Amino acid sequence: MNATWRYLDEGLNRASYNMALDEALSISVRKELAPPTLRLYGWDRSSVTIGYFQKSSDIDVAYCTRKNIPVVRRLSGGRAVLHGEELTYSFSAKTNIGMFSSGLRDSYAKISKALGLAFARIGIVPEMKQRREFPAESKTSTRVRNPLCFHSASYGEISFQERKIIGSAQKRWRDGLLQQGSIPAIIAYDEVSMIFRCADPKSLRETMCGLREIVPSFTIDGLKSALRSAFEEIFNIQFKRARPSAEETRLAEELDTQKYSTHQWNFQR
Repeated sequence: MNATWRYLDEGLNRASYNMALDEALSISVRKELAPPTLRLYGWDRSSVTIGYFQKSSDIDVAYCTRKNIPVVRRLSGGRAVLHGEELTYSFSAKTNIGMFSSGLRDSYAKISKALGLAFARIGIVPEMKQRREFPAESKTSTRVRNPLCFHSASYGEISFQERKIIGSAQKRWRDGLLQQGSIPAIIAYDEVSMIFRCADPKSLRETMCGLREIVPSFTIDGLKSALRSAFEEIFNIQFKRARPSAEETRLAEELDTQKYSTHQWNFQR
């Protein structure tokens, strides 16, 4: 009999609550109060998340404030992302036992295999990265650090015709992992250029793209269905659709208020 994992489709939420609920779910999974959990969600407005170790000065915070774009620090690492019209996922699982106990790169590869199958099911044949790559790598030996997540492809991440189509980052504990990922339908290139003080919008199109640029008929609901079935096939499991428990909701609200909505957390670096 196939194992049963948990599937949550949470719709649109505030940036701070999205990060808070992801952490609350990961805590439940690590405590074995819930099985491995895939959560799919969106954003109630354009929002920026920055990686746990990233400096807030990497982005133009003043511009975000003027444009009413929330900035929130993720629990996972990696670089900053402008979230907009997209599908975002988080996946929580145990790491001290089971199929995700073999380290960071192995778990990235396994999750990426499911993501790649989902893309194939909506008509996109993806490229899987086996090493970290930077756009400047082939032109110079000096790597120019860019604060934008979609500017580089990390281990196990997915591109299409050399343009990144998903950005993922992972937080690991001794007994669990939380992987978060952004899958844009459309990229607001002008906004990205302003927030990250990076190259002109035209050059950004050389390193990233939204799925609707590849498949004009792409829909968020179609990708949700593809992701759910791909995870079930790759991991030989069955998903049970669920809602966060009362305890997870309470904890998420507490983390939202006391952590992810605070200046101390979001701008600690």
